[in-house]
Amino acid sequence: MYEREEVQLLRDVGAIQIPDGTAVMLTEGMPLLITQQLGGSFTVMNDRGAMYRIDDRNADALGKEVSDDGSAAGGTLEDQVWAQMKKCYDPEIPVNIVDLGLVYSCEVTEADDGESDVDITMTLTAPGCGMGPVLAEDVKRRVEGLETVREARVAVVFDPPWNQNMMTEAARLQLGFI
Repeated sequence: MYEREEVQLLRDVGAIQIPDGTAVMLTEGMPLLITQQLGGSFTVMNDRGAMYRIDDRNADALGKEVSDDGSAAGGTLEDQVWAQMKKCYDPEIPVNIVDLGLVYSCEVTEADDGESDVDITMTLTAPGCGMGPVLAEDVKRRVEGLETVREARVAVVFDPPWNQNMMTEAARLQLGFI
């Protein structure tokens, strides 16, 4: 588990307010507490208890560096896509979206030019979750970052509804459900 760390913002930075998903601007010098650092993104809290997500592209504003862990290297393109999705985390739950059971399907279609399109169907832990578009965009960005992926299409669905039984055993153990 990640140790909490107090930091001050080194520059103004765009963030996403949790849980409603509203884009906000946090200002240089603001004191924050990093509560979660997973998959390159950071969950931070201000002195009033408001929580925000800062993505890997803005780690420097927190005085942090994010390096590629190489987990997408090797294997089939589908293996690489799943590895990228395992880098995506709900900002309030310290388990990746794959192990949470939020990804229902992943289909890779190779075109004649050697490029591929990827169709992903996923859900959220709750239908009203304001972070849904943020998580879907994170998946899309990471998958489209793979060399031969031309386009990633991410559909968020609510049928079947997510439940805790969809989590891997490791995720249930990590969250104390076993």
